[in-house]
Amino acid sequence: MSTMTYAQAACAALAEAMRADPAVVALGEDLGRGGVFGQYRGLAEEFGPQRVIDTPISEANIMGAAVGMALAGLRPVVEMRVIDFALCAIDEIVNQAAKNRFMFGGQGRVPLVARMPVGIWSASAAQHSQSLEAWFAHVPGLVVVTPATPQDNHGLLKAALASGDPVIYMEHKELWATEGEVDTAQPIPLGQASMLAEGGDLTIVTWSRGVAACRQALALSALAGIRAELIDLRTLWPWDRDAVLRSAAKTGRLLVVHEAVQVAGFGAEVVACAAQETGCRVRRLGAPRIPVGYSQVLENESRLAPEKIAAAVQALLAQPR
Repeated sequence: MSTMTYAQAACAALAEAMRADPAVVALGEDLGRGGVFGQYRGLAEEFGPQRVIDTPISEANIMGAAVGMALAGLRPVVEMRVIDFALCAIDEIVNQAAKNRFMFGGQGRVPLVARMPVGIWSASAAQHSQSLEAWFAHVPGLVVVTPATPQDNHGLLKAALASGDPVIYMEHKELWATEGEVDTAQPIPLGQASMLAEGGDLTIVTWSRGVAACRQALALSALAGIRAELIDLRTLWPWDRDAVLRSAAKTGRLLVVHEAVQVAGFGAEVVACAAQETGCRVRRLGAPRIPVGYSQVLENESRLAPEKIAAAVQALLAQPR
């Protein structure tokens, strides 16, 4: 076990994969200086410019090149800097990477990992603070991963690199400096949620930065005595339906919490599935359908505050099962 930051854990996982397999390469903007958040620090010095490739500022070009690399036998890790910029490469992701295996009868595979830092980035406003995980979960052919801790960022990146399919890998923009214990030998399979707390009063499902916010909410005096099951999905596609449905059937109440806009967010898929299969009471908590503001007051309207989560918990518990 080692103490690592979220960024260091991902860097360690990528370095391990690059040492083990010369087909693993990384490409994107600013990789030569270690990445915007330090998530590639030291890799250019160890592996050289042929495998840690600084690219021009053209997301469509970067992603298109990576798809071609993957079809030719490499295993590229594509750095989009932030998910907001990945929208410039949407055709290469949605119409090329996601569909190739299906359109050509499995003759081609696109084993790439597209790293798209997601979520609100303090004082960075509307074009740098989006949470678009539901967009990619909607697209057949894509795997969608949302690590919340250094341990998960290490284990899930290794699993993503081994997947063989195109993976949309969404690290949160404000988690890079968070620290935690990391067991580099611990495998974390895709599609397996993590049960963070057990209880019988209600089930809370979340992911990414929502995990820390939910933990803070459950520690508030307003929720003293409430025993909640807290589940971190970790991957949104495939998502761990069985774990969520078991818990929802047990508690009879389900709250899904995410930083993304609530309207048409992935939480709607989770609550609809749970309500249909278990008949439990359901509630969602996400951001209002507004662009993230630059000013602190406006930005806070889109943030997941523990007090907002506590209020949603109390509202759900007030409903009879």
